Amino acid sequence: MAQLGNQLHREQISCSICLDLLKDPVTATCGHSHCMKCIETHWDKEDKRKIYTCPQCREVFLQKPDLKKNTMLADLVEELKRIELQAAPADHCYAGPEDVACDVCTGRKLKAQKSCLQCLASFCEKHLQPHFEAAPLQKHKLTEPSKKLQESICSRHDEVMKLFCRTDQQPICYLCSVDQHRGHDTVSAAAERTERQKELKVSRQNIQQRIQDKERDVKLLQQEVEAVNRSADEAVDHCEKIFSDVICIMLKKRSDVTEQVRSQQKTEVSQAKELQEKLEKEITELKRRDAQLAKLSTTEDHNQFLQSFLSLSQLSESTDSSSISILPLSFFEDLTAAVSDFGDKLLDVLCGKQTNISQKVEEADVSPSPPKSDIRAELLKHSCYITLNPNTAHGCLLLSDRNRKATLTRQQQTLSRQRDRFTGYCQVLSKESLTGRCYWEVEWSGGVHVAVAYKNISKVGMRDECAYGHNDKSWALDCVSKSYNLLHNSVSTPYTDLQCSRIGVYLDHSAGILSFYSVSDTMTLLHTVQTKFTQPLHAGLRLFYPGIRSFESAAKLCDLK
Repeated sequence: MAQLGNQLHREQISCSICLDLLKDPVTATCGHSHCMKCIETHWDKEDKRKIYTCPQCREVFLQKPDLKKNTMLADLVEELKRIELQAAPADHCYAGPEDVACDVCTGRKLKAQKSCLQCLASFCEKHLQPHFEAAPLQKHKLTEPSKKLQESICSRHDEVMKLFCRTDQQPICYLCSVDQHRGHDTVSAAAERTERQKELKVSRQNIQQRIQDKERDVKLLQQEVEAVNRSADEAVDHCEKIFSDVICIMLKKRSDVTEQVRSQQKTEVSQAKELQEKLEKEITELKRRDAQLAKLSTTEDHNQFLQSFLSLSQLSESTDSSSISILPLSFFEDLTAAVSDFGDKLLDVLCGKQTNISQKVEEADVSPSPPKSDIRAELLKHSCYITLNPNTAHGCLLLSDRNRKATLTRQQQTLSRQRDRFTGYCQVLSKESLTGRCYWEVEWSGGVHVAVAYKNISKVGMRDECAYGHNDKSWALDCVSKSYNLLHNSVSTPYTDLQCSRIGVYLDHSAGILSFYSVSDTMTLLHTVQTKFTQPLHAGLRLFYPGIRSFESAAKLCDLK
């Protein structure tokens, strides 16, 4: 009855629009109350018609009514909320999908507080009380709530499994010990637990020791990272200071040279203008004297002529322009040549012809660089086994030695048509795609390009898009001429005239590093490429005849030990 009255009470203080308890209740002139937000939203929709209605009684208002807060209803709503909160049990007392439910509760089950290993059931706080009050139940073993209690029941005999068969390594009940486990080494589950507890302790000690070791390794790595960052920052600061000093010196030198040139220019131009003004004045005077003489030549009075001629024929000393020294243009030419020579020498230094700065930067790797004497041993740690893909081989390439050797033949073979086969150039790709760090070596003779390329390199025809080193999808080392040349995108970069019959290739795909080495008694770096690879790479070989009299050309992927 009280519950019914409470329900009626709740309906009376609910909003007719949202059907929930009133929030900020306000009362219209018709006497009905609504949530302030609900009635304002309702009337906002009616603004266009300029007619407002009560959602509950449908009374029409020609003007939007003034809303007054209903304090009594607001207090009543808060009181009802407080009463309901005290009357209803909290939701967190009920068992959810992840909780262990009480096995005794009916309807909506409460969370279990404990599980009993003798009863093999879980109990809420209410139904657990007998285990604290009844003497026989007080001896039962209570544990934290568990969903796996039924796993302690023997599926064959429906008995609690209190024994452990060491022979079959499984829990059993007493009936199992005299039945299918007769004669086996059996002990109580408690005894086995004691033994396993010792092993568990040892295992935990081992795990904790490994955790300590790993944490120590992590700490050491963090210290190394900090040391690397600190060293890099110091190197950058030092280099920036050096380069800043060099730039300051260069700027001052440039200013001095410019000032010297402009000063000399000003002096020479001033002298030239002074001479020019003297010569122009002399020209004016000579023109005036010439005009007078011309006029005198026409006079008929002999005495006047003789008297004037003596005074007009006397000329002032002429300015000798050769006596004024003007700096020849060769001064500026010599200065320009000197600065150009200085610039060339400076560029030689900066470009690495007289220092190894650039080489150090290009050869830098994300991992510590191995000593030069041990570089091959370090590279061999990343050696990989590569085979050539017959489906990509040109018809003039004969593959042998488990598809690890390619020989150029003069007679084209009849091969099946493959979408990935090279049809123009005598080329072949590896079957394996290369990512991460890889190293392999190639023995060659005749004319060979040792290359790496993306799988989607064009293969049909004799275009640059198909040839190793003549597009942006491949890099190739030309081993034909007396000097090695690195080819990429049709740009050739000669490196050295050293030549041997074995080439080592090192690839660090993620770091964007590709290096070629000549391999003999010593390792010599031929060229290093620093770029960004956008796809997995494949090893590639291209064979051709290097000369008219040379008919043999072959390349073999070496077995590395």
